[in-house]
Amino acid sequence: MGPEGGRGLRTATLALVVAVAALAAGCGEKSEDVSPGNPQPFDVALDFYVNADHAGLYEAIDRGYFRDAGLDVHPQVPSDPSAPIKEVAAGRVDLAISYEPEVLLAHDQGLPVKAVAAVVPTPLTSLIWLKGSGIRDVKDLRGKTIATAGIPYQAAYLQTILERSGLSTHDVNVVNVQQGLLPAILSGRADAMLGGFLNVEGVDLRLRGKVPTVIPVGRLGIPTYDELVLVANSDHLNDETQNVRLFIAALERGTKAAVTDPTSATKAVLNAGKGLSPKFTAAEVRKTLPLLLPRAGKRPYGYMDPRQWQRFAQFFADHGLIKALPSTGDVLTNDLLPGKIP
Repeated sequence: MGPEGGRGLRTATLALVVAVAALAAGCGEKSEDVSPGNPQPFDVALDFYVNADHAGLYEAIDRGYFRDAGLDVHPQVPSDPSAPIKEVAAGRVDLAISYEPEVLLAHDQGLPVKAVAAVVPTPLTSLIWLKGSGIRDVKDLRGKTIATAGIPYQAAYLQTILERSGLSTHDVNVVNVQQGLLPAILSGRADAMLGGFLNVEGVDLRLRGKVPTVIPVGRLGIPTYDELVLVANSDHLNDETQNVRLFIAALERGTKAAVTDPTSATKAVLNAGKGLSPKFTAAEVRKTLPLLLPRAGKRPYGYMDPRQWQRFAQFFADHGLIKALPSTGDVLTNDLLPGKIP
């Protein structure tokens, strides 16, 4: 199917948009004229530079799905990964793409934020080492150097991972390399890294001819979580429900289209990013796309499991990363997702 999605599908989509908008208006929300003919500006702060995690977003932009929904979407690349959630909390953007851990931390600091959909509903953060490092499992990290990005909650990950294998942080040498994880392991400065993504650093290492072992932290004793989520300003959400609901529905269309056509999705990411490698981007997109959708028939697109969030929040509380355990209703809502929750 071409970028326009076909005349019949487009007509059906417009009818759906009108129906959703009418329903939202009936719930006492703002009555802007949200329509394809009068698209409303809609700013989205990205979590990082343009990459494969954003394939659904840029595919939806390229195919006109957001404009079908009456939204003129403008992604914004942040100056640093901590900026997006602050931008949405301050009301300077309509939505932000951020991380479940960052939502918990921001809420604990009193910021008005709430997750409204999962973008990547599985941990990507991984422990990675290379063949030839002398490491076969976590127990072999004793005496080794581990590169990290210096993120406090990832220090709690590392502590937990080591303790499960009878080690402590005193048994390893931890070096904070900020965003230099890949150079650290390639140069031999570190024997392993914690904080690289399975669909980025894990893919890149293979393309460089290396043989990496890549283990997501969810398989190493860390409670599973949603790596990337859409975050709204909870103080403004009642007024913005209509637009947020339409955004998520269009993002689902873009994500499904990307999964169906990885070549088109790769092109969308390359066109949006600056200086990205076509070879590496194509491989990262292929690895990422299967991770963006829930298993067939299990949950609606974007679903966040409250029990899963509660377990992960308990992990944060147990490690002193947050002062109080939040109610899941205060940090997430599934009410704006396409379809109904059973």
